[in-house]
Amino acid sequence: MIHNESAVEVKEFPETLNAKRARLFLSEMKTFTNLEGSGVVLDFSKVHEMNRAAILLLLCCLEEAMKNNGDVKLAAIPSGAMDILKTTGVGRLFETFDTNDDALRSFRSLPLEMVLRKGVQDCSHQTSEKKA
Repeated sequence: MIHNESAVEVKEFPETLNAKRARLFLSEMKTFTNLEGSGVVLDFSKVHEMNRAAILLLLCCLEEAMKNNGDVKLAAIPSGAMDILKTTGVGRLFETFDTNDDALRSFRSLPLEMVLRKGVQDCSHQTSEKKA
């Protein structure tokens, strides 16, 4: 899936969470992810610890994005937060990047599988044209 620049947003994941902050953040995510194919980069640079509420919020963000064929990618994750993501298995659900820029660039490029599939389709189309 290709995302254009206007359909990708960087949002800073909350450093600390309470119920009110989590609801507000999820509401902001829902507003943005209602756009078909939107992408969100969650900046984790200020998150050093992740509790159950943070994990749940992260999963809810992914669910909201996926409802409209969107995606959520994580960036700038400190080691403490990354350890929790790995330990809980939640990290396997997300692409992670060292920087926000790296994550943004990933939305703007075709996955290799799509490039190869398109190349094969183009080749078969050209072959059938030559036969005609």
